[in-house]
Amino acid sequence: MIHLTPAALKAIIRFVKATEAPVAGLRIFVSGGGCAGLQYGLRLEQDKAADDLALDVGAAAPLLVDPLSHSLLDGLSVDFVDSLTRTGFRFTNPNVAGACACGQSFTA
Repeated sequence: MIHLTPAALKAIIRFVKATEAPVAGLRIFVSGGGCAGLQYGLRLEQDKAADDLALDVGAAAPLLVDPLSHSLLDGLSVDFVDSLTRTGFRFTNPNVAGACACGQSFTA
């Protein structure tokens, strides 16, 4: 299960409404990268893959999660922060074994 805060939901709805192309969902995934080895990714998708898990989170579009990322994202909480020092999504993940100093990448 992935939890979105009200601020994250509001941001996702705003991003979906701002796009001109049809949106099948917001993909949330884990990929290799960052200084700790793994990083989160988000992107609007026009098509849902056959093996995607589609999660209805009350947003304008479902969250799409690929099977490889699903186990790493179980229990994830996503927030959206808009402050003087940082604007963007913030991830809190109980599956993380360690993270880099900036908090943008992690190890599982």
